[in-house]
Amino acid sequence: MSAKLHRNPPFRAEHLGSLLRTEELIKKRAQVMEKKADESELVPIEDKDIKEIVKIQKELGYKAMTDGEYRRHMFWGSFFPGLEGFEEVDDVDIEIFRPYTPDVGAFIEAGHKPGESVLCTGKIKHVGSTYVDQFKYLASLVAPEEVKNLKITLAAPNWYHLRYREGRAYPKEVYSSDEEYFGDIAKAYQEELRILYEAGCRNVQYDDPNLAYFCSDKMLEGWKNDPLNKYSADDLLDKYIKLYNDCLAKRPADFHVGVHLCRGNFVNSRHFSEGGYDRIAVKLFQELNVDTYYLEYDTPRAGGFEPLKVLPKNKNVILGVVTSKFPELEDKEEMKKRVLDAAKFIAEGNNETVEEALQRVGVSPQCGFASHHEGNAVVWNDMIAKLKLVREIADDLWKGEP
Repeated sequence: MSAKLHRNPPFRAEHLGSLLRTEELIKKRAQVMEKKADESELVPIEDKDIKEIVKIQKELGYKAMTDGEYRRHMFWGSFFPGLEGFEEVDDVDIEIFRPYTPDVGAFIEAGHKPGESVLCTGKIKHVGSTYVDQFKYLASLVAPEEVKNLKITLAAPNWYHLRYREGRAYPKEVYSSDEEYFGDIAKAYQEELRILYEAGCRNVQYDDPNLAYFCSDKMLEGWKNDPLNKYSADDLLDKYIKLYNDCLAKRPADFHVGVHLCRGNFVNSRHFSEGGYDRIAVKLFQELNVDTYYLEYDTPRAGGFEPLKVLPKNKNVILGVVTSKFPELEDKEEMKKRVLDAAKFIAEGNNETVEEALQRVGVSPQCGFASHHEGNAVVWNDMIAKLKLVREIADDLWKGEP
């Protein structure tokens, strides 16, 4: 990856992609899932609502607009089910899961089996993008010069690997090793990025709870105590970083790529994992070949800003200091102070001024408002107030910048 800093995107004020759906869209999607309505009935509602949410984002002053993920039931969308070699399984054997991964553990504690599992059943091959039409519709709603700013969110390439126990992510007769499996995953993402780029996309954000799980003491303890694991959690993190870098190996220099480390954002604002970025910071910031990190910093569960000392000069960080989980509105001055505190650590680590460090910083909500289509424990006006607050923080700290 080039050592050049990528700017605009990202922008000073960002949001993380998913936005609250209208009641009409939520009800219709529920009917479709219950087989009480045809999927085609969703399209006109999605189209109408996406037009409106694009208008709202523009009015609020956001450049990296998304479609709110309105065509998705869950944040990761349809990438894996759209690949040859993957199959959605409704009734999956719970024994195949690692019970100590935070999201799986949370489901099991609540008495639920992890749903919507996608399993590798054969050789993996990209056979057509399931994201590109979403992007093309979004692009049709803005002026040609704005298309390069639009953001589309992508599923993490490791999403359907960590959750499954050692040896259960793919059939042994299909792939002989993780390296072989990851190799085909990387090729699929290279093709996806090529298709998106040719459609005019220049700004993508990977949503990756799994990377944040490597900050969780509870997950790491479970990993260590699992006799099936062949290698350490640190070894697996190295493999995931290499997987990302392989996915991005062919991307053009003007294609901005960010990664959001999510700590869980399920129905009614449920989070899954805790733990500061300290133990993964060097590998995350210095070995992962992305331009921007969207980090959750809305509660103490994410730790302090100290790990930002190792953020290189060619990388950006978007600080998620405003929560999307609850309606209480943060104090603007306090949030501005938090951003400046973070910039002090970046400056210290790079032997530069706080003003110089701030040139690689932006602000956002800590996560989306509706990673699941039913949304967080906030209402529409709460979301708008939060987005306005983020924009105001950015306007105060970086006057006149988008």
